[in-house]
Amino acid sequence: MSAYRIGIVLHPERDTSEQVRTIQRWAATHEGEVVLREADRARAIAGIEVLAEETFLATVNGLISLGGDGTMLGALRAVAHAPVPVLGVNMGNLGFLAEVGPHELPEALDRLLTERFTIEAHSCLEVRYRGKEAIAFNDVAISRVPGAGSVQTSMAVDERRYGYYRCDALIVATPTGSTAYSYAAGGPVISPAAQGMLVTPASPMSGISRPLFLCPAEQLRLELLEGAGRPALEIDGTVVDHLAPGDALEVRWRPDAGLVVRLDAAAHQERQRLKLSLLDLPLLPDELRELAPPPSVVDY
Repeated sequence: MSAYRIGIVLHPERDTSEQVRTIQRWAATHEGEVVLREADRARAIAGIEVLAEETFLATVNGLISLGGDGTMLGALRAVAHAPVPVLGVNMGNLGFLAEVGPHELPEALDRLLTERFTIEAHSCLEVRYRGKEAIAFNDVAISRVPGAGSVQTSMAVDERRYGYYRCDALIVATPTGSTAYSYAAGGPVISPAAQGMLVTPASPMSGISRPLFLCPAEQLRLELLEGAGRPALEIDGTVVDHLAPGDALEVRWRPDAGLVVRLDAAAHQERQRLKLSLLDLPLLPDELRELAPPPSVVDY
């Protein structure tokens, strides 16, 4: 094997072949190896080895995510049990997690080699339900299915009953995820340096109606009540299952589950604040991108 092995995680639809070739050429001149996972075999280019998922995850020294925040969240979830650094290249719209633009990729790769970067640790949520397990870096949500009634669930914290919710959706978010679904539902922005879980109801009708922030050691249990219908279970914005009355979710907070490469952490945070303010404008994503300054203005 080469001196190091870089795994690439591809956006499921966008054409990322140019960026893959850039990484491939760079690795070839720096004693590195680039690999793809089996799920991306159909989009592999000549000279890049495709590995089975288990081998891919067990042998990479780091990941490069080519896509939007959804692609990067998927990369972080994939290596959450044995975290390696993940560099995000934003091929999407605004992008909150991915820091590097496609045109900045060559410089970013050189900075990795010379160790001119920092590692930003990210917490996750460990979710257990019906004998299954899932990991969320932004949020886990129980969401109403149109025509199937509202979300109705009781809540217990460390096995002590706390109350109940009746709402369109109930969102449990990490501090990083507080700017995603929870923010859209009216929840507060939590500092990424904070530790704990944010619980936010969307369109509450009765019961608890305000956000709640729990400390890191507290375990959350949500149990669906009669009349709850079959709401969707969303992990980082993707529907992974449907629940039924009597089902229960246990959610724990875990620190340092993800390692994100930051080339300029201060500039990245400044851009995040700007992007959040832009979201309040009545503009489409492409129009917002025209207003946001290019990364080069504030990054380097």
